[in-house]
Amino acid sequence: MKKFVDVSHTIENGLITYKGLPAPIICDYLSREESRSFYEPGTEFQIGKIEMVTNTGTYIDVPFHRYADGKDLSEATVEQMAGLEGVVIPVDKHVKKIDVDVFKSADLHGKAVLIYTGWDEHWNTERYFEDHPYVTEEAANYLKEQKVALVGIDSHNIDDTSGKRRPVHTILLRADILIVEHLCKLGQLVDQSFLFYAVAPKFKGAGTFPVRAFAEIV
Repeated sequence: MKKFVDVSHTIENGLITYKGLPAPIICDYLSREESRSFYEPGTEFQIGKIEMVTNTGTYIDVPFHRYADGKDLSEATVEQMAGLEGVVIPVDKHVKKIDVDVFKSADLHGKAVLIYTGWDEHWNTERYFEDHPYVTEEAANYLKEQKVALVGIDSHNIDDTSGKRRPVHTILLRADILIVEHLCKLGQLVDQSFLFYAVAPKFKGAGTFPVRAFAEIV
């Protein structure tokens, strides 16, 4: 039997993913009770309505998120988001600045590189937003040079959010290297061989969207 590990967070009504952005509103458009008037007795349906910003839950960034001339979600290929050979890069829990040395011992070429910091233990708390681990500009350039396929992290942001610069997004997305943020449970993938999946819908004019991110153990 195939084994899968779900590494995405649950999105629920009122969840704050990024402080300053609104929480999703998840409700009925048509409730089960209201639907009964349209169908025979004993038959009912629910049609949901979701209002949210695209940066909600575990999400993928494609070049359009950073660049007006970059590929949007409708132009990103399935091959960029699905069935990618993956590698987990564990980072000591006391490390905040994730630099080049963390990556140099691993074969990264063409892989989904998932950075395991353990920061997801603070998910949905005030602590999650503060002083989080992030990737340095130098490390982002190294990942680009290694021609990785995708970079994911279980932290609040792959960039340092204490200032206004976002060099990691700038470097990786310009190189058409996709980013997945707010992953979780990456500890279950350490020393495992796996394929990584983080597929988003084909939205035109959007550069970020929630994904059901998971690994298939092989």
